[in-house]
Amino acid sequence: MTAPARIPVIAIDGPTASGKGTIAMRVAQALGWSVLDSGALYRLTALAVLEQGVDPADESAVAEVAGRLDVSFHNGDVFLRGRDVTQAIREERVGNLASRIAAYGAVREALLGRQRAFRVAPGLVADGRDMGTVVFPDAPLKIFLVADVEARAKRRCKQLKEKGFSANLSGLLEDMRLRDERDRSRANAPLVAAPDAKIVDSSNLSIDETVAVVLGHWSSLVS
Repeated sequence: MTAPARIPVIAIDGPTASGKGTIAMRVAQALGWSVLDSGALYRLTALAVLEQGVDPADESAVAEVAGRLDVSFHNGDVFLRGRDVTQAIREERVGNLASRIAAYGAVREALLGRQRAFRVAPGLVADGRDMGTVVFPDAPLKIFLVADVEARAKRRCKQLKEKGFSANLSGLLEDMRLRDERDRSRANAPLVAAPDAKIVDSSNLSIDETVAVVLGHWSSLVS
């Protein structure tokens, strides 16, 4: 059995709607590796908090919810207590609450071990906001994916409409700016690029082009 520290990780961090999830999944598929959508764990916690009527301002109560999440991932779908919540966790109210509770140190600690358990052979592509700085600081390749906020808001608006949700571009833009500020300024694991991260600006890149850039960085590292 390969020791976890010897299993390679590509950490992909960046702000909301920067395309991290899609890029991580495509890179993982290309390499035949596992993928971790760390944001889904925070969204699942937020959804459980909303459904259970837990006070979002009660950090210890929210951390308790995070610690006993009954979650599973199958073929890109997400299940909470056996129920498919793939679409539900993508609602904006869930995303906004996820950003708020992600600032809680107790919540981050409750989910840390669960995230690290995804590190299995032959490798892992992990996306989030602190994959390269906190969860997998020894990752041989760290990508910090950025895109201007207007481009990200348009992407998110398009995604929501394609999935049948109503979406307002100006509202999304304002929410995104607030979420960016909250993520960057929080005391616990703020959104910052690791010192050794490769900065990739996807504002004017297609998904295929962005995936190619990431795979190129990996190829140059292992060749």
